[in-house]
Amino acid sequence: MLKPLNDNVVVESLEVEKKTASGIILTGDAATPKHAEGVVVAVGEGRLNTANASFGQRLAMTVKVGQRVIYIDYAANKVNHDGKELVIVPESDILAVIE
Repeated sequence: MLKPLNDNVVVESLEVEKKTASGIILTGDAATPKHAEGVVVAVGEGRLNTANASFGQRLAMTVKVGQRVIYIDYAANKVNHDGKELVIVPESDILAVIE
């Protein structure tokens, strides 16, 4: 398994649904998602604080393993590891957690 460093997160990509809730299948530009979804499989220890009295302490990560997230796809570093398509993104590129 990959162990991310600092504030990086390893996410297993999921296929974004190309069908609306009412069953309409989207094609062409309408089917191209503006974001990417995935499940967090590993998180780093957190970013080092470089400001104020807490200099050198790690800042806690807000995402946890197993959470489904939406992230910015264009910034992701795609990796194929053990036959799985994984992406490594900084935590700041994760837009939301799907609950």
